[in-house]
Amino acid sequence: MVRKRLSVCTTPGCPHLTLDGKCTEHKRAAEQQRGTSAQRGYGGPQWQAARRAVLRRDRVCVVCNVARSTVADHYPTSRRELVEQGAQDPDALYRLRGVCRSCHSKETARYQPGGWNLRD
Repeated sequence: MVRKRLSVCTTPGCPHLTLDGKCTEHKRAAEQQRGTSAQRGYGGPQWQAARRAVLRRDRVCVVCNVARSTVADHYPTSRRELVEQGAQDPDALYRLRGVCRSCHSKETARYQPGGWNLRD
């Protein structure tokens, strides 16, 4: 049995204890800031075709080089940033890489708005 330790919420000034980085209130706020997958531009036929193509191209995770790729990840610039910059095709294959779920979760936590490893 693995026991998790309680720690203080990672949001500066928040005194609430949590098992996973952010308290419930700040986790909810971070998810609202991030938006749903549809709001972030995923789910349409163009994205689905790009996702399939990148997972065919990168069969093994390009980060850990061990696990099978299951996620098409925008790299090095996030899709949100590409759209803000006015990119013609934010889902172009050269902007994507195939990664495993674990590596994608770590990268998202580290770099994306609402990521549990970010310090607000």
